[in-house]
Amino acid sequence: MKHVILVKFVAGTDVSALIAPITEIFEQCLTLPGIHGLTVRRSNSDRPNRYDLMIELDMDKAALPIYDASAPHLRWKTEYGSFVEKKAIFDYD
Repeated sequence: MKHVILVKFVAGTDVSALIAPITEIFEQCLTLPGIHGLTVRRSNSDRPNRYDLMIELDMDKAALPIYDASAPHLRWKTEYGSFVEKKAIFDYD
């Protein structure tokens, strides 16, 4: 399945400065059992009604609880949660 996180950062956040460290955190997820791939994309639009970042993990459905409890996921939430204005999570096959 694909696990997609769409992120809208707080106004004034330097999104460009966050891409590399966020990508590095999610790359650590590739060592978790059942996680097979990662795509990180920045929006090419600066419109205020657009999300800024898409993080997509390719994983087995059974890997979702492993991911949720993982150190990289917790680090993402702890270190970058204050930069997030809103996010949307979408899972699909």
